[in-house]
Amino acid sequence: MSISKRTILALAMISLAGPGFSADFSDPTWPCIQRKVENLSLGLMWPNQINDAETEFQSEIDEIAALLALRRIELEDLQPQVAAFAARHNGDPDVLGRVFQRVFDTLSKRRARIIDGIGEFSLKQIELADKIDLARAEMDQALTADPPDYDQVDALEEQLDWDQLIYSDRQRSIIYLCETPQIIERRLFAISQMLQQLAADQG
Repeated sequence: MSISKRTILALAMISLAGPGFSADFSDPTWPCIQRKVENLSLGLMWPNQINDAETEFQSEIDEIAALLALRRIELEDLQPQVAAFAARHNGDPDVLGRVFQRVFDTLSKRRARIIDGIGEFSLKQIELADKIDLARAEMDQALTADPPDYDQVDALEEQLDWDQLIYSDRQRSIIYLCETPQIIERRLFAISQMLQQLAADQG
């Protein structure tokens, strides 16, 4: 029984990620064990209606939102700056909501680009898997020829080794890429909780 290249790709992801995971084969361009969620909902993360009109505090809002959107900075390290910002605005839920909306817009767009990139990556892996299978078939034909074409076999074997190395290296890198959308989602939830708590503490 033959197995499709898409199934092989997904199974390879499971074997690299370890036990305890299951894959969703409904989208052949999605190689991740994590469920594909293309769009996040602002309303699920922030409990109040947000007024997105420009305000006199817009530059200050943009500045603190830009810091919160930088994933390389831990939220704990930003806590004093965010708390000072909230104190200057008396924990105003409207101001803090505007901050969260700016962060949400930035990180959601970044997350969407990553998801699109994962899909493109998956298609390239499927294409490379097809190329590997074709080279193996050509090698079999060269070996069974009379006489066998050993020069062609050597060339195909060298190309196969290289393609399989590229395929394996890419598979290892995709594990991190697949985790990134959820890392961004968790950061957004954490930022929302931080801002809501500051609004409650100072409001």
